Amino acid sequence: MQYKEVAGGICAPKGFAAAGVHCGIRANHNEKYDLALIKADVRCAAAGVYTTNKVCGAPIKVDRAHLTDGYAQAIVVNSGNANTCNENGIEIAEQMCELTAEALDIDADDVLVGSTGVIGQPLSIKPIKARIPTLAKELSSKKSSEACEAIMTTDTRKKEIAVEFEIEGRKCHVGGISKGSGMIAPNMATMLGFITTDVAICHELLEKALRKVNSLTYSMVSVDGDTSTNDTLILMSSGLAKNPEITCEDKNYEKFENALYAVMMNLARETARDGEGATKLLECIVKGAPDENTARVVAKSVISSSLVKAAMFAADANWGRILCAIGYARADFDITKVS
Repeated sequence: MQYKEVAGGICAPKGFAAAGVHCGIRANHNEKYDLALIKADVRCAAAGVYTTNKVCGAPIKVDRAHLTDGYAQAIVVNSGNANTCNENGIEIAEQMCELTAEALDIDADDVLVGSTGVIGQPLSIKPIKARIPTLAKELSSKKSSEACEAIMTTDTRKKEIAVEFEIEGRKCHVGGISKGSGMIAPNMATMLGFITTDVAICHELLEKALRKVNSLTYSMVSVDGDTSTNDTLILMSSGLAKNPEITCEDKNYEKFENALYAVMMNLARETARDGEGATKLLECIVKGAPDENTARVVAKSVISSSLVKAAMFAADANWGRILCAIGYARADFDITKVS
């Protein structure tokens, strides 16, 4: 598929704006942006995947409820506090949605929420409430990077990308921002990832594409072996590219899926590159496997091995450690054919 990387991040697709502001969730960070907003001009078909950790953040529970109809129009996100294991966590997450909805004049059920940061610490709604009106006023199609900065915690670099391609002669876009560098061994996504598109596509196929591409990208990343409590990945489609709506798995669906893969693979790779303490980016490529699932299981086994990581860090790439990791991969293949 022909696509090209373009500027704009999550605002590259038609109909999206974003913003980031400082609200002071963490007292020791006087200037860092810590509150982000992504807003669409229209209600969007939307889908999400979340952590498989039995301990999950309050925002995930709220998002699952708000996405039962398959639509959303805005996402509000804070960093500095995960809003996890808090007695009033659900109440705080719902308040964030309600305050955002009021500022944007939309339905609170069409607002999704995300939080990232310290687990188990109380989160006050006061600094968030005080800054949401300003955040809404700051919305711009030029401020994807500000929103990206606002969701960062221990990240050392912004993770942001957008691509452009054509469907039936219409210019289409997929853009995204992401954060995550610690607690990364996702079984679904990175700690936080937000993807937008202007492709017109039905909700069922939007969700199917998200889950499939996630299994090939974010779910193939390992940094430290921990699955976060707040892993959230949201995809929203405005449909404003005005392409014929994708309702079946035809060539147009394939173009969209490939573009989504390009964005999510880039963001997932940058998550691994930015891993806490990481000095090298490792990629494992498996060839000649009996099927794709076997190849994925073997690759994940190798890149998740602490001994392989240690050998690479020390620049002493003992191939025996790689063979060992292949050998305990839970898949059916002929080990004698490994080279």
